Parts: sequence; structure tokens; C-alpha cells
Amino acid sequence: MDLGAFDRWYSAEHPKLLASLVVVGGDPDRARDAVDEAFARAYERWGRVSEMAAPTAWTYQTALNVLRRRGRRAAMAARLHRRVESSISAPADWSPEVWEALRSLPVRERTAIALRYVVDLSTDDIATAMRIAPGTVGSTLNAARRHLAIALSDDRESLIILEEAPDG
Repeated sequence: MDLGAFDRWYSAEHPKLLASLVVVGGDPDRARDAVDEAFARAYERWGRVSEMAAPTAWTYQTALNVLRRRGRRAAMAARLHRRVESSISAPADWSPEVWEALRSLPVRERTAIALRYVVDLSTDDIATAMRIAPGTVGSTLNAARRHLAIALSDDRESLIILEEAPDG
């Protein structure tokens, strides 16, 4: 495999393919990712690609396919996100401090809290959903409650200090 030929071809064609995908796709970052992916595929197959009648055309088509596929996935994810977001009925009585404290928890603890207090699952159902033992669910919930108590007590102290501070 002649890597020098690949390097020369890459140097000559990469800027042109990138510019063409920016024009087609409109997003320079997505175009760059797609072109880089296409050139990586061309590099992996350089022995075969270099023998093609039009290696640049193959690479352009590959980049275009990557760009379109990623665009479709992003659009589908955005639609799904909007659909899920509109159907969320999280507890309205949770304060912003509680939400902030929840975001600070490790994923495992946050998941256990959500399954217990939002979904209202039993310990056994949480264990099944999280693929952990029921005893682990209990210890995870206890750790999460302890972390939340610490986080929320710190916030309350900070708020009290701010409320008592003189204006000035």
C-alpha cells in the first residue's frame, strides 16, 4: 500500500471535499466530521480505493452518505426528545435546589431516586430495572438520600447567609 500516494491525494482532495459538503450541508462542523469519516474509510480501504476510476468521487459519496445519515439521526433524536420532553410530568413541587442536588448525584443514585420517587417502583422492580440486587437498591437509595441531605443542607445555609447579609 502506497501511503505516500494517499497522503498526496488526501492533501489535494480534502479541502475541496470539505468545501463541497459545507455547501451541500450548510454546517461546517458536521461537514468536517463527515469528510474526516469518509477519508478514514478511504484510508482503511486504500488498496482498493486507489485502484478505482474516481477515488475522490467515492470518498465524496461516502462523506455525503455519512452527512445525510447523521442528519437524519439528529432530526429523529430531536423529534424524540421533543416528544419525550412534552410528556414528562416530573414532580412540580420539587424546588430548583432539589433539582440541582439531583443533578449532582452519581448516575446510579440519580437513577434509583427517579425510579423510586418519580416512577414509584418497588425495591424489587428497581433492582430488575437497574440489574442490581435488591439490597444494593437499598444501599444506593440510602447513599443518594445522604448525598441529597448534605447538598440541600449546604444550599439552605448559603441561602440563610445571603438573606442575613446586609445590603450594601
